[in-house]
Amino acid sequence: MVFGVVVAVLAGTVVVIVGQARGVQRVVPVAMRPPPRAEGLIGARFPGPPLTMTILGDSFAAGYGAGRRRETPGVLLGTAVARRTGRPVRLRQPAFVGAMSSDLPHQVRAALAHEPDLAVIFVGGNDVTRFAPLRAAARQLGDAVGRLRAAGCHVVVGTCPDLRVLPPLRPPLRWLASVRSRRLAAAQTAEVEAAGGHPIALAALLNPFFEADPARMFGADRFHPSPDGYARMAAVCLPPILAALRAEGVIPPGCPTGRR
Repeated sequence: MVFGVVVAVLAGTVVVIVGQARGVQRVVPVAMRPPPRAEGLIGARFPGPPLTMTILGDSFAAGYGAGRRRETPGVLLGTAVARRTGRPVRLRQPAFVGAMSSDLPHQVRAALAHEPDLAVIFVGGNDVTRFAPLRAAARQLGDAVGRLRAAGCHVVVGTCPDLRVLPPLRPPLRWLASVRSRRLAAAQTAEVEAAGGHPIALAALLNPFFEADPARMFGADRFHPSPDGYARMAAVCLPPILAALRAEGVIPPGCPTGRR
């Protein structure tokens, strides 16, 4: 009797979760208009050879929801890196809306064609919401980092944030998304470190801002960041990126990084 009740409850919960997931897909609009084109040379006024930077991953990496080029993560980070290092940055962006970790091999291939010095990766949200196997997703990320590192590229990865902050999600889907995103972030961290990359814990660094002010941090679909949300993301990611570049010798140890 008890076993039957438990099975019935679990089955009912699964039905609710599937229904909520489909509802979220209806709430979050299909990306009819792509994010602003971000690629190009940033900080041309600075001396020296450009630092080639590539942005890989999903809609978060591509800047879906940004209205102008300067609001996209790639340009925000590229501009900050150029100012802080005193070098121009040539930005490449293979990231695209809807990408999952399984899409990284194609993005890495495109990135390596331009011999990048620095790669920044944001991926994992779609793996969580589309119920992809988390261990496989983390391994795919680790493989991508390994390929980039083997080519001499320095790699920084923003691990999956805790998706409980997404306003469209309601219990029990919110709880499940939170558990899956935290598990994926932990697996991503291990894989990135093992492959020689530098992970950034977005759940710890970024989630508090989105939880405190969701009306400002989220865009119109309440799922992707607003321009203010992307600006906050760049602010929390920049120090680890500069630290990684300094540790890798791209920025000399005595070089100031406060230039504006």
